Amino acid sequence: MSGWNRRFLLRSAHVFFVGLCSLQLAAQTPAAVEAPPQPAPTSQTTSPQSSPQSPRPLANSNVKLGIGDLIEITVFGVPDLTTKTRVSGSGDVYLPLIDYVHVAELTTDEAQELIQKRLEDGGFVRGPHVAIFVDESASQAITVIGEVIRPGAYPAIGERRLFDLISAAGGLTDKAGRNVTIEHHGDPSRKVDLQLSSNLAEDTQNNVDVFPGDTIIVSRAGVIYVVGDVNHPSGFLIEDTNLSVLKALALAGGSTRTSALNKTRILRQTPNGVQEIPVNLKKVLYAKAPDLPLVKGDILFIPGSAAKAAAYRTADAAMSLSTTLAVVAVDH
Repeated sequence: MSGWNRRFLLRSAHVFFVGLCSLQLAAQTPAAVEAPPQPAPTSQTTSPQSSPQSPRPLANSNVKLGIGDLIEITVFGVPDLTTKTRVSGSGDVYLPLIDYVHVAELTTDEAQELIQKRLEDGGFVRGPHVAIFVDESASQAITVIGEVIRPGAYPAIGERRLFDLISAAGGLTDKAGRNVTIEHHGDPSRKVDLQLSSNLAEDTQNNVDVFPGDTIIVSRAGVIYVVGDVNHPSGFLIEDTNLSVLKALALAGGSTRTSALNKTRILRQTPNGVQEIPVNLKKVLYAKAPDLPLVKGDILFIPGSAAKAAAYRTADAAMSLSTTLAVVAVDH
């Protein structure tokens, strides 16, 4: 075969091979898919696996995404593009067709709009509707501090409520108060103050929703002390703000017969030092003076009366002497 014929055959084979590769590449390139009309909003949560035609609603709408978050991205009407992925250390997620998308520091709404734009601008989906569900928010955990068994940060997985987080933290300690504060992430001034009942199982009203980034603060119960001439001097936890002098005295078992009730006083710690507040407890007991409220840290001091003690000792001695004389008289 001549050199010219050989070159002709090689050139023809090359043209045929290039044409074949072009046809295969065209067959592999996806045509733009037109997304079906967006369905009406629904309050029920539907899994994409059980119904690929319905996007899964957000657990927490418009939350901020961050590194480490596990998210599920659904393109309505295109189940092949549904993916579950974790935000990388660089803040990106990899998605079919559109490659890497930077979503860290974006809200779920902003990330949805960005992915929709990338799908439409690339000619992959016409009129796309994207939904993002946050399966696990590692970047914005919920922090529980204060009087719980295991204070710390807990991942915000799905919808969480206050009692769920308290339970995850091991429950309340013996010194826990009933006041709970929830501080919202990004807006510390917007606080939620709650006063829990003694039975959390029945306290459905205060079992509120908590969100990624929130901080739950469980207060310590206040302690007041009743000391001096009482039957059971001790410290007592305050679970409410309505503890008064008379209630505290009742908790201590009441006063003794030698108590100097009119010399009772409250010792209260203030920024300027210890303040003494006189209380005429005898008048309070007979409703001739107002019952004073106590605050955390107060010391209710009820002193003893030396005169009463001496009088009772004299009376006891006289009683003992008279009893002895009576016994002697009987014997004789």
